[in-house]
Amino acid sequence: MDTTTDSLKNFYNSISSGLGDWGLQLIGALAALIIGLWIIRMIMKGISKAFERTKLDETLQPFLLTTIGFLLKLLLIISIAGIVGLPMASFAALLAGVGLAIGAAFNGSLGHIASGIMLLIFKPFKVGDLIKTNGAFGFVKEISVFVTVIETFQNETEIIPNSAITSNKITNLTKIGNLRIDMPFAIRYGSDIAKAKEIVLDVLKKDKNVLQIGTNVPRVAVNNLGQNSVELLALPYANCENYWDVYWDTRQEIVEALGNAGYEAPLPQRVVTMTK
Repeated sequence: MDTTTDSLKNFYNSISSGLGDWGLQLIGALAALIIGLWIIRMIMKGISKAFERTKLDETLQPFLLTTIGFLLKLLLIISIAGIVGLPMASFAALLAGVGLAIGAAFNGSLGHIASGIMLLIFKPFKVGDLIKTNGAFGFVKEISVFVTVIETFQNETEIIPNSAITSNKITNLTKIGNLRIDMPFAIRYGSDIAKAKEIVLDVLKKDKNVLQIGTNVPRVAVNNLGQNSVELLALPYANCENYWDVYWDTRQEIVEALGNAGYEAPLPQRVVTMTK
């Protein structure tokens, strides 16, 4: 009977001792997690400010911050595993297994990450550029690990997966720094073409938003001989930020100038020949 009692006491003492040690390890791990996350947050703020002072490319900043934050948190988890007493070899194998499972579950997301890295390396566009892609037309606000954020002229925020961008056509309107804005208009057959071109060219030369430098000078040309009219084309150049001002306002000035000069809108015409 005494032997049985002693055995029970020893079993109880071993469990109590084990639970006590495990409890202390758990408390230490929780404390390390809280303090570690706070330290990581402070480090990330410092790195972000350092990026701003060094004027690092705005395209790279979000990607680098995300990557550094992930690595620091992974290091923290490994450190906490050591505090709890998990064998590093077993823990590494566990992480590898979890990584494979996550990779299989988020196969498409890994494609977005790879596409994001391609965008950052080859730089077909950067933050602030005016681009057209996947039906979106606007300024690039952010290039993250998974998506690219575009703000359109309608103040809509387009969030596009990176893989959808790299697998489709990208038109960068900011790359050169200015754009040519083609403006077709028409006059009636028999009208003075030279005078019409002169009137339109005068509008373009007086417009403060139309470039008048080097090869980027405005021009007016005959574009096509239509069924009912002579089609002309105004070819002004403008900086990207003035694109819509020229596209809308200058077009209106051209219409008004031609109207004031007596040019009427061309209407469908038909020549009828009568015979007896």
